[in-house]
Amino acid sequence: MTTDHGYPAVRMHIAGQWCQGGTGRTAPVVNPATEETIGEVPLATAADLDRALEAADTGFRTWRDTPVADRTALLHTAADLLTERAEAVGLTMTLEQGKPLAEAAGEARRVADTLRWHADDARRAYGRVIPSAPGTLLTVRREPIGPVAAFVPWNFPAGGPMRKISAALAAGCSLVLKASEETPATAAALVACFVDAGLPAGVLNLVFGDPAEVSAHLIASPVVRLVAFTGSVPVGKLLAAEAGAVMKPALMELGGHAPVVVCADADPVRAARGAARAKFVNAGQVCTSPSRFLVHSSLVDEFTDAFVAAAEAVVVGDGLAADTTMGPLANERRLRAQERLTADAVARGAKLRTGGERLDRPGYFYPPTVLTDVPADAALMSEEPFGPLAPIVPFTDLDEALRIANALPYGLAAYGFTDSAATAELLAARLEAGILSLNHCGGSVHEAPSGGVKDSGYGREGGPEALDAYLITKRVSHLLTP
Repeated sequence: MTTDHGYPAVRMHIAGQWCQGGTGRTAPVVNPATEETIGEVPLATAADLDRALEAADTGFRTWRDTPVADRTALLHTAADLLTERAEAVGLTMTLEQGKPLAEAAGEARRVADTLRWHADDARRAYGRVIPSAPGTLLTVRREPIGPVAAFVPWNFPAGGPMRKISAALAAGCSLVLKASEETPATAAALVACFVDAGLPAGVLNLVFGDPAEVSAHLIASPVVRLVAFTGSVPVGKLLAAEAGAVMKPALMELGGHAPVVVCADADPVRAARGAARAKFVNAGQVCTSPSRFLVHSSLVDEFTDAFVAAAEAVVVGDGLAADTTMGPLANERRLRAQERLTADAVARGAKLRTGGERLDRPGYFYPPTVLTDVPADAALMSEEPFGPLAPIVPFTDLDEALRIANALPYGLAAYGFTDSAATAELLAARLEAGILSLNHCGGSVHEAPSGGVKDSGYGREGGPEALDAYLITKRVSHLLTP
């Protein structure tokens, strides 16, 4: 069932059933390219959340005891269904989040592979036998932690939920997933793939609602054994505190403000083109987006010219248009933030090289914007823009550039460009980040771990480390002889 806008009707999924909230209360879903309401998202009541928790508790006992080969086969079936439906899921994603259709469909295909990776990796969640005293068998076992409360944002409507779903289900856990109310239909489409693959009722539950109310209710429940969150630093700290108050482990993938250090021996044009390409993916609404460009003074003019040319080549428009390479911002909040950060930087002496004004059309469109000579006290240098803003700052001393790069409390991603192996090793050793890319701006991949340090969170998603949060390590000592 779809609306007049071609947008699917949204439902929650609780205990194996698609449903509305108990009171019928809803919130509008807005297309960011047109500012039109295209659908409604149901909002859960406390009773709805309790049903989801009860279902997750029951579902966990079923899923935990399902042989790992059977779990893996079912998850592969769900991944195949998502691959088949990628174009339709991508269309839904573009309607509710704004990113270009090719980018959205690509996201759906990519996260199907994420699911396949974790499904297979769960078969290698090995324990071990430890040499011990005669007559004693000492082993270490890995077991699913239990029902998970997962919270995800709107910037990657398929990628965000699937990182939690795939690792949790592969490990043998059940979930109550609170997806974003701004991009609900993509999350529902993912859940439908698991339902259609035959996932037992209660193993994966999807809810929407007031974020503070839902998180407080789920985290406090004795059913929940792990809190998994992706989102902003302030909200992450709040949820981590709530989890800590009831002594529950948490997985936190929070925001950043990724520095790009372009060293004196780098190719400035190649660095600029690579950095600009990464900067404007998803309109800059990426936690790992490069967002502070520290360029050696001998290269800064050439780097800036190439970066501005790349920014001006970006085609901004409705994600459904074939020639669009960057869609609108996802909501008016992000639009206002870009306007505020740009105005503040210019007022403090920064030079606007391109962009800088909202496009004169319906929708939350803001162009790629490049600023130079941005002073250290500009808000843009300390506040994550989460949008298409690129401040470029020259440096003369690499130690000073590293000091600036590491000065913020964030440590999610960092990038460096150099033609020197020795300098590359120095950047790898000195940049304080959980994710580092050298001579390119690589994104997250399912086969390698991603996560932050400092205020950017703790725990890892991707790679073999992705299952760690969802598994407990149990030591078993067995006396074989009386």
